[in-house]
This record gives sequence, structure tokens and C-alpha cells, in this order.
Amino acid sequence: MPDPTKSAQELPSHLANSVQSIAELHAEHHKSATRIERCIAWLTANFGTPGFIIALYLATVIWMISNVAAQSVYSWSVDPPPFSWLSTLSSLLSVYMVVLVLATQRRDDQLAEQREQLTLQLAILNEQKIAKVIRLFEEYRRDNPHVPDRHDPEAESMANPSDPGTVLTALAVTHAQIQDEMLTPD
Repeated sequence: MPDPTKSAQELPSHLANSVQSIAELHAEHHKSATRIERCIAWLTANFGTPGFIIALYLATVIWMISNVAAQSVYSWSVDPPPFSWLSTLSSLLSVYMVVLVLATQRRDDQLAEQREQLTLQLAILNEQKIAKVIRLFEEYRRDNPHVPDRHDPEAESMANPSDPGTVLTALAVTHAQIQDEMLTPD
């Protein structure tokens, strides 16, 4: 298990920079939240705990027992069996919980989308860097008299960075072809 006391300063600089960038992304996301979004996140976080589930269970049991006891002692109770008020309250609470979870999920999806965009940008940048390194190696191989020169079509192809638009189009066409093949009866 990693040591949580280690700080980002103890990491190599390139990792510390990455950690700092990710932390800033999360901090900016949190800072941009409105008061109501922070309140919803707090409610969702607290309603999702085992303590809340136990409290809800105990409140339900106490409600049922107290109403059954009141019915038997006083022949009257606020919510006699089959506990229609409790059912209504449970249904209403369920609707609120669903809305809270959906609102929290929507906000979390925004952060996930930002991370996906960052990952995509870094992947494209890394692909361009790798293509540059391959070009430099190929150039070194051609220019160095001690290294035999040979034609490598694969290295030549990899030395050119991919065009993301072309890759996206090829992916869409290939995906459509595969779907057509799957839907075509034999």
C-alpha cells in the first residue's frame, strides 16, 4: 500500500507536474460548483453512507412499532397499518434520492469529460512526439556510417503523425462495415 505521507515533491518532476495538473483540474471543478451543487454533493455523499441506511431502517422500524403500539393501546394512531403515510414518505424520499444521484452524476460526468478531453489531447501529443522520435532515429540511421542503412517502410509510415480526423473517419467507416456484416444474414 502506498505511503500517504509522501508528498508530490518527492516524486520525479514530470510525475509531480502531472499530479499537480490533475489536482488543479479537480480543484477548479470543485471551485466552479455552485452552492446548490455543493449542497447536493454533500447530501448525496451523506445519504450514501451505512450510517444513513441504518438510521433510515431504525426510523422505519420505530415508526411502525410506535403506530402499532398506539393502535393497540389507544385504538388510534397517526399511520395505522398498512402505513400509507410511511409508504408515501418512502416513495417521496426515493424520488428525491434518485434526483440527488442524477444531479451528482451529471456534475461528475462533467469532470470525467474534462479528463477524457485531457487524455485525448495528451494521446495525440504523445503520438506526435513518438513520430518525431522515430523520424530522428531513422535520420540517425541514414546519417551514421557505422549503422547499416536499410529501407524500413513501417518506420517510414510511423514517422508521420496520424491525422485524428482521418483516424476518426476510418473508425466510423470500419464500425459501420462490421455492423452491416453482423446484421446481414448468412
